[in-house]
Amino acid sequence: MLTFDIKAFFYRYFLIATTVCLLPAPASLAKDPAKGKGPPPSPVQVAIVKTKTVSTQISLVGTTEAFSESTVASEISGIVEYFSIKEGDYVKKGDLLVNLKETELRLRLKGAVAAKKRIQANLQNAEKELKRVSKLKETNSIAEKQYDTAFYTYRALSQELLQNESEIELLKYENKQQKVLAPFSGFVAKEHTQIGEWINKGGPVVTLLGLDKVQITVDVPERYSVLLAPQSNVNVSIKSVSNNPFSGKIYSVLPQGNPDSRTFPVRIYLANPDHKIKGGMEAMVTFNLATEIKALLVPKDAVVTAGDNRLVFMVNDGKAISVPVKIIGYYDGDVAVVGNLKPGIQVVIRGNERLRPGQPVVVQK
Repeated sequence: MLTFDIKAFFYRYFLIATTVCLLPAPASLAKDPAKGKGPPPSPVQVAIVKTKTVSTQISLVGTTEAFSESTVASEISGIVEYFSIKEGDYVKKGDLLVNLKETELRLRLKGAVAAKKRIQANLQNAEKELKRVSKLKETNSIAEKQYDTAFYTYRALSQELLQNESEIELLKYENKQQKVLAPFSGFVAKEHTQIGEWINKGGPVVTLLGLDKVQITVDVPERYSVLLAPQSNVNVSIKSVSNNPFSGKIYSVLPQGNPDSRTFPVRIYLANPDHKIKGGMEAMVTFNLATEIKALLVPKDAVVTAGDNRLVFMVNDGKAISVPVKIIGYYDGDVAVVGNLKPGIQVVIRGNERLRPGQPVVVQK
């Protein structure tokens, strides 16, 4: 019968554990005692803070509008036979919007063509008769009245043929107008008809909005409106679309202002190739005025967005130090800022998206 000595087992276990604890540490750890104390320095690119005299800027709120808006109408009357688009659809210039039923026009055109053949036959006979009586008139063989009858019959038929040909051209034109096409590329904002409805001549089909460009209207106070330069560039911020500003241009400063608020409407055009900007959005427009200030400038890539706040990372003793800033202007690829910065210091422009305050950095060229 086997026996188990519990005291002897625990004694041996204690000796083995003590021996393992007294063994020396691995050579790799002994050579690099600092290993595992933090991540390596993050590679970054930097630019220098500079001062420059720039134009004073003001920012005002405006509203976006479609550059083109049209209630597309039908040039002829008729019953809607085809209408497949719906509100919100994007259509290209020349796309079919509505097709009207063509039965009546086709029959009218057929009748006009038949009438032309009849008129041409009568005109041919009238021409022969006029030639015959003209020869008789030369020899004084017929009465003057008979010649006049032949002449005016020929002339009347000639005019009737011209009128008939005009009617045929009009019917052919109206036949083409049975297809109502999009006059420009845009979005269908409203439907004004449906299949089976009767459209009167000039009746609305759809309301079409062209959004390849948008127009922004800003009411600018009188004291600032006189400092705006026509055709000058502006920066437009539409927070619902992008955190980055868009570049627009002043189209016109309207000469008639609001006498109650003493503001003048300013029109700005803005490219919108991807159609992200819709009509009715809030837009913050930054204008350059004819006055100047001296400001601290940093590249726009140096500014990091943190919620509603803006900050830049400056490099000090190999570490990234975060500095809160306020943007007071946009100038080409730079922004004017207010914050605890000085001209000549280095700010991070690449690699700043994931930096943490105090994190070691290594500057790359």
